[in-house]
Amino acid sequence: MAQQATPVRTARLGRALGSEPATVNGVALLLPDGEESSARRPSPLAAVPVRGLGRRLARAGRDQHLATHVVHYRYRGWNGDEAHLAHDAAWAADEALRRYGDVPVCLVGLGMGGRAALRAAGHEAVSSVVALAPWLPEDDGAAPAEPVKQLAGRQVLIVHGTNDARTDPELSFRLAARAKKANHEVCRFEVHADGHGLSQYRNEVLALAQDFVMGVLFGRDFSRPVQDALAAPPPLGLRMPLAAGFGTTLRH
Repeated sequence: MAQQATPVRTARLGRALGSEPATVNGVALLLPDGEESSARRPSPLAAVPVRGLGRRLARAGRDQHLATHVVHYRYRGWNGDEAHLAHDAAWAADEALRRYGDVPVCLVGLGMGGRAALRAAGHEAVSSVVALAPWLPEDDGAAPAEPVKQLAGRQVLIVHGTNDARTDPELSFRLAARAKKANHEVCRFEVHADGHGLSQYRNEVLALAQDFVMGVLFGRDFSRPVQDALAAPPPLGLRMPLAAGFGTTLRH
């Protein structure tokens, strides 16, 4: 009996969160967390945290005709030089371009998905990136530094809990500092005493992400804290504290 070929895995976009508009003016692609190394298929549970954010963005961008999708990876792991999650993020940007035409895309990633969002930012359709608690490799000189040149010309928001035991917040600060040298449109917020899941100040983090995404995709005025973070020189704009209650007292 002839041996059957192993099916080729493909990434895919989940169904649009909320109602998909007839005319799309912007796209948010949600990139779930992953693992450093794994050839297994992603767990459906990995998408749960970003799905909640995606629903919030879909509601906020309904009148502006925002399409919001969760990206389903081929593999659970980044897998070294294969960088599977980054390639899947770039594929998703290609797919958004194919489906919706020349509209701006924001990559929104959590953990390893944050790394994928940052790495895939050089795609022609991507205008902006939100990286929540991004997993980044140690910059100990044993391997090339995580690239930042692809962030040129993009608007970038990084958010990290100061007590993150899984992804070192200092690594995202150092990456942001390198990126800021060539791109003023980079800001980073620190969530005091929060961990990797950013659950202690979840509402504030969601409100911050929403404020940024609506601004970069549709030209809404950023909230004053985001404006200040973008304008402030390093390190101030890269260690901006996220205030408790952000989102309940937003002033544009």
